[in-house]
Amino acid sequence: MKKIYAIKHRLLALFCGIAVCVGCTDLDKVPTTQITVDGFFKTADDLKSYVNGLYNDGNLFPNAPLQDAESDNVTIYPGSEFWSMINSGLLSPSTVGGWNDWGSLRRVNLMLTHAAGVSASTTGAIPEIQNSLGIAHYFRAYFYSRKVFRYSDVPWINKALESNDPDVYRTADPRTLVVDSILADLEFAAANISADMGNKTRIHKYVALALLSRFCLFEGTYRKYHPELNLASTANRFLERAVSASEEIMNSQVFEITGISNDAPDLATEYYRANYGSIWGAPGYRNLNRSLDLKDNKEIIQWIDYHDGIRTCGNPRVMEGKDYSLTRSLQESYLLKDGKPFSTVSGYATKPFMEVFVNRDPRMAETMAYPGCLEQTAPHWTKPTFGGYDQVKFYCLPGSRMDDIRGYGAILLYRYAEVLLNYAEAKAELGQLTQADLDRSINLLRDRVDMPRFDAAREVDADLRALYPGVTDNALLAIRRERRVELACEGLRNWDLHRWYAGKLVEAPASQQGAYLPALGAYDVTGNGIADIGIIVTRSDIDKYADVPKEDGFLWMCLDETPGFYLENENNGYIRPNGSAERTFVEPKYYYRPIPIQQTTLNPDLKQPIGWQ
Repeated sequence: MKKIYAIKHRLLALFCGIAVCVGCTDLDKVPTTQITVDGFFKTADDLKSYVNGLYNDGNLFPNAPLQDAESDNVTIYPGSEFWSMINSGLLSPSTVGGWNDWGSLRRVNLMLTHAAGVSASTTGAIPEIQNSLGIAHYFRAYFYSRKVFRYSDVPWINKALESNDPDVYRTADPRTLVVDSILADLEFAAANISADMGNKTRIHKYVALALLSRFCLFEGTYRKYHPELNLASTANRFLERAVSASEEIMNSQVFEITGISNDAPDLATEYYRANYGSIWGAPGYRNLNRSLDLKDNKEIIQWIDYHDGIRTCGNPRVMEGKDYSLTRSLQESYLLKDGKPFSTVSGYATKPFMEVFVNRDPRMAETMAYPGCLEQTAPHWTKPTFGGYDQVKFYCLPGSRMDDIRGYGAILLYRYAEVLLNYAEAKAELGQLTQADLDRSINLLRDRVDMPRFDAAREVDADLRALYPGVTDNALLAIRRERRVELACEGLRNWDLHRWYAGKLVEAPASQQGAYLPALGAYDVTGNGIADIGIIVTRSDIDKYADVPKEDGFLWMCLDETPGFYLENENNGYIRPNGSAERTFVEPKYYYRPIPIQQTTLNPDLKQPIGWQ
């Protein structure tokens, strides 16, 4: 069916066979054969089996958020819908994808529709029933939170539709109704899902509270900063719930931020240690992003187990510079080790790659591949194709990489640090932020990486103000910087730019620029004093550098042969990937996506989102 579900006759199918949720290692094995409503939904075990199968649905349970592809943290991500929209303006209802995932919602609603017939006769079954129902409500809230982000107004469907149901062809409900319904689902989930976390791969009470904290902050700030909605007067209700949901997690004392240690990571080279000073102090932060197992990590609320022999993910590619690189804008967001902005360093804007990591917030070297870090067992050679600032966060540990596109490890979904940042930001937005609030939130993150405690007056510079010209509160500006740094590459930056009405940041030059190169020629990018790569205009220039000591396997990159990048000033300047120039982010239109024209043709009552009419 082309409308709410992709193909009309598929509405007649009750649901697909249920499979084991691989990666959720504490789940029971469940039936894999197809079943019918008449023979199912009779017991608490039926509900448990059914809800376990929903973990395999990518529209209900996310894949790993390994990067911030659609934001100012990434120079460009070729082939994505977002970059097509802002680089060429070619995205339209005729070319857009999406809107074909409503079958996932039907799977949830089918369970909730028939759950009333489940027997609670078994001793102790009522808590199990409520737990399964709570997880189903969580899945529906998660599904709709993505729909609101993408379209704003969407049809709210809380029943399993059949092909003859008039609601199959209906108009969208207003954002206010849909959001209130999401909150109702999350409140039910938080009140009914068990607090037993198991190995933290399943949904438990604190996962529901974490999404409640995240989504309420999103909605509260979205309403505050988006004039096209005319909902600013209703923003505080959501900000207040973001605070209280965060506090419920904080007051539980179940989670904590790991402690301080200045031990150097195994990946560091002695050369870089001797010549550039310490870039470390973040092993607790590193362990979140480069581990094989997170079940015992006290900061983790939920994670995905990409386990050897069971489930693999694509994280080997994050450090290879083959798909994207991180931006100069992100690099300059990291404070110095003394807590001052990078802009206080003389000539900061034109520091070459080997120098920008010196005396910086240790989280930078745990996010951006620094000189001397290892790519499995050999030093990583940063590649300028997409900018030169390759992502090391989430890269496979040595021995855990299977091939160029597959590896295994532990990938976080929700962690306590985000909850603390949600709390601090919501408090600041409400005008209620105190020193005590900072000490129980952001300062815990600073302590972990041995950075000076939060001081907005010291940390806010002209560069930060220029990013958010509509914000005058220094504390709020500094919190936005802290959030960007702490949560970089965890899939939240695009959501933040949208809710802050800051999408135009992707147009900024620094959001399209990579590392600065003072000249063409040969460069050491590993920190051993020997050149690893060379950038020249044409191969006839190679002879100019015949006397330069070069590493075995030295790589020449010729601008007239490599279509992927160029230097802004031809012979020097910032690296820019081809296709990154002339971006346009149209406000408020590009905060939303159009609905495919096939859907609005079949149902004229289904209107295009804001800006796409």
